[in-house]
Amino acid sequence: MTVTLVTGANKGIGFETAKQLRDLGHRVYLGARDLERGKTAAAALGAHFVQLDVTDDASVREALAAIDAAEGRLDVLINNAGILGAGEIDGPKARQVFDTNAVGIVRVTEAALPLLEKSSNPVVVNVSSSMGSFWAVNNPDRPEHHLPLTLYAASKSAATMLTVQYAKWHPGIKFNAIEPGPTATDLTAAFGLGRPAAESARTVVRLATLDPDGPTGTLTDEHGELNW
Repeated sequence: MTVTLVTGANKGIGFETAKQLRDLGHRVYLGARDLERGKTAAAALGAHFVQLDVTDDASVREALAAIDAAEGRLDVLINNAGILGAGEIDGPKARQVFDTNAVGIVRVTEAALPLLEKSSNPVVVNVSSSMGSFWAVNNPDRPEHHLPLTLYAASKSAATMLTVQYAKWHPGIKFNAIEPGPTATDLTAAFGLGRPAAESARTVVRLATLDPDGPTGTLTDEHGELNW
């Protein structure tokens, strides 16, 4: 059985991704910062819950140690946790956004690497965004060009570059970044746009279920590789 960890999975795309992978037969570990919400979400899916705050080193270590003790390996890691950081920009907010959206990927991935290396087909999916693409945000015909999300865009650019670098230095593990598509979640409610989270989750699931000869080091959306 494929052992999978999804961070930030008590709602939105993370929850729907966990649900779809659970339906495919994965043993899903649902990671969430909030204890009660996480337990409730995991119970609804028949998944396992691990309390995991991607901005807290001890929390990350404990979550991965729990998976190690129960499973002895990890086959799929989905770094989904993220925040928008809209509105006024200042140093503390920038630190918070980057700590969650970029440094959080490093924390979780580094803690997970020893378990991923024990898998016969290890896969890491980083939920990034085309908002982090120079090509997209400079194209007036793209919606990214018009969204005032400076910190989110910059942190997602970092997330995509982390994906490429991890793919280079760990060739035995497939690392890919995904633009899941405009999605109606708590993060995007203020913009009044997006499709159901379940639809966007399918793009994440596609990358999470790659064959051993699948691609690595890419940024893709539902249509294929994206320029960035």
